[in-house]
Amino acid sequence: MPDKSLKARLFVDHPLAASQSVSLNGRQAHYLLRVMRSRNGDSVSIFNGRDGEWSSELQMSQKEPRLVCRQLIHPQEAGPDVWLLMAPLRPARVEFAVEKAVELGVSRIVFVMTDHTMPRGVNLKRLQAIAIEAAEQCGGLHIPEIEDVSPLVDALKNWPSARTLLFCDEMTMVESVPSLQSLPQSPSALLVGPEGGFSETERREMMALDKTLRLSLGQRLLRSETAVVAGLTMINVALAARVSSQV
Repeated sequence: MPDKSLKARLFVDHPLAASQSVSLNGRQAHYLLRVMRSRNGDSVSIFNGRDGEWSSELQMSQKEPRLVCRQLIHPQEAGPDVWLLMAPLRPARVEFAVEKAVELGVSRIVFVMTDHTMPRGVNLKRLQAIAIEAAEQCGGLHIPEIEDVSPLVDALKNWPSARTLLFCDEMTMVESVPSLQSLPQSPSALLVGPEGGFSETERREMMALDKTLRLSLGQRLLRSETAVVAGLTMINVALAARVSSQV
């Protein structure tokens, strides 16, 4: 959890350690100085996805503001190893899905072209910026890897045998939804298809994998970005329930 006494929190692409000095890019400097009204000596929380979260001190200079690491707040933790695979959507909808996926703690986002997907690309640079902002705001310590659009068939051919695939299937009856206890521990992956759903060929290929579960997200037909939130929430609840049962 983020330290509430630190009003600003930034992701920095720089090694972090005691007394380490970190330069700021233009966006970060503007955010601290103009938006947050930070001043010389103020404390700022920073993380890089590798070295944990640090309390740093803002130091002003004639050339540029810098941050100097003072104290480790949270050691780097290995979060749930959950992937998200999804068909590309319209820009606003895919940006929403990426933001919520980061908040819900995925380690990798892969865009896949299915038989019923409308051909469209994704703006990886824009989505990476959204992922960073989401992690900064939600207190996460990880920035997921985001991969460009590739055919679903290629992902299935190279699927790691140890990773469970959970695919959201609108044709699965609500009564057949696996219980929270039966949902897998990580590593796992949630697959959300396009508005037209999956083809029968894709269903057969997915069910032929070593570890596959078909998920229903209820009686209503959800939009793809809503299915992302619902499916990842189910996985998070299942993981939290396991942790609680072990305490």
